[in-house]
Amino acid sequence: MASIGSDASVSDVMRISVTEDGLRAPDGRRLRCALGRGGIARAKREGDGVTPAGAWPMRRVLYRADRLSRPETALPTAPIAEDDGWCDDPADAAYNRPIKRPYAASHEAMWREDGLYDVVVVLGHNDDPPAPGAGSAIFLHVARPDYGPTEGCVALALPDLLDLLKRCGPETALAVEAAQPPE
Repeated sequence: MASIGSDASVSDVMRISVTEDGLRAPDGRRLRCALGRGGIARAKREGDGVTPAGAWPMRRVLYRADRLSRPETALPTAPIAEDDGWCDDPADAAYNRPIKRPYAASHEAMWREDGLYDVVVVLGHNDDPPAPGAGSAIFLHVARPDYGPTEGCVALALPDLLDLLKRCGPETALAVEAAQPPE
């Protein structure tokens, strides 16, 4: 299998395409999705609200076992614990990595009351190894009811996300495509 990343070919992996118009599921359906408040861009910096363009492998699925059953998927899965977090401090050694709370550096809580992280697909953006400041916690997760913008993630309605995961495995990449400039 080819290496998957911002400049790699994804011809030999299952490609799920994401554009400003929505997410194209493997069966051809176009699903409504939410993107970062800064839209899609090729350059990503911590805190800019941009959904990064590129082909990002699906690493694993995290879920709230107190709210739903283990999602049906060939991806690795793990329940989220109340003390789970994700470091978003570029100066910290755990940048763009899971952590246990409480944690001294800036981080995101993975156990949320709003349901947005009831199912989270960890995407392989800036993780091998993480480059400080190049963006952290880029996930595929549950959308707000109004599909309001994310901080840089891609978000789907829970039923769409669960259905999509049934078709995903270690060979699946989320290909986020920036609009091509007019010629």
